[in-house]
Amino acid sequence: MNQSILVIRILMVLFCATGGFAASYLFPDISGSTGMTVFVGILLGAFMVLIDILLKGFSLRALSGLTFGLGMGVLAAHFITISPLFDGGDPQVVYLSRLIVFIGVTYLSTVIALRGRDEFNLVIPYVKFEPQNVEVPLIVLDTNALVDGRVLKLASARLLSDAVVVPKFVMDELHELSGSEAEEENNRGDRGLKTVRELRDMGHLDFRVVDSELNKNDNRDEKMLFVVSSLKGRLFTTSESLLQKAKHSGVPYVDALSLGKALAHDVEVGGTVSVKIVKLGKEDSQGVGYLEDGSMVVVNRSADLIGSNILAEIESIIPTSGGRMVFGKLLGEGK
Repeated sequence: MNQSILVIRILMVLFCATGGFAASYLFPDISGSTGMTVFVGILLGAFMVLIDILLKGFSLRALSGLTFGLGMGVLAAHFITISPLFDGGDPQVVYLSRLIVFIGVTYLSTVIALRGRDEFNLVIPYVKFEPQNVEVPLIVLDTNALVDGRVLKLASARLLSDAVVVPKFVMDELHELSGSEAEEENNRGDRGLKTVRELRDMGHLDFRVVDSELNKNDNRDEKMLFVVSSLKGRLFTTSESLLQKAKHSGVPYVDALSLGKALAHDVEVGGTVSVKIVKLGKEDSQGVGYLEDGSMVVVNRSADLIGSNILAEIESIIPTSGGRMVFGKLLGEGK
């Protein structure tokens, strides 16, 4: 728990207890029940703290939706109850009818506003509370883009002039993957979180995590498209299926797959490539290096050359969801 919030809660209970103690002196009728008034004050403070705990997760945008709904409900109920529909008749029936209309219309308006708070982000926008940044174009990254990591190279080269946004549900997914017992999922989560940390540490980059409270039952791709559309940003993903959905839905996007191909090192079977061996491969004799575009290069008979630059002849290239894997044989050490 945040220590400052804990201190405020304790002070709230103490303040209510002090108020109960003071009440026993201010009101002579209860002066003999000092202990009872203090106890009531403590209960009142504890009740307020309980409400605070129950409202955990109730975001500022949800509060804006609640306020907007209440205001519109009261306004609508007022116009209905002053209409000619309530002229004349039994005063008690008219009063009861107006009360029912007031409660019903206010309730419905509040519920509708809370359900649609992501659609009318006029009161509390997704972006930071900085007027000069509200209209900054946004690029929204999904899980695949963060796990892939090539967005770091674009950001480092200052090719991303827009603000970079990651929805909170994407962060939650990365944390869930990182805590998985499956090694592959765990590695994906760790890579994604590492990408987030490095993007956040780039001083020239406007990096933001936005909280979009959507239905948990919604499809992940649908959530991404809705958030991108709501933010009026552009989708950045390496998922071909999500790109196709964005294209058909009319959601702006960056074609990261074509961009990756355009920036990829030109390699082909039979050609040669210079690469630095950085770790061992799955086989005892294999060494592994990486091209500038992040492609993994597996070279036979290079396991004892870790830390050295070598020349390899490319024997095969295998496309993968994260890019490609290049297999080659050792030709000799490079400079």
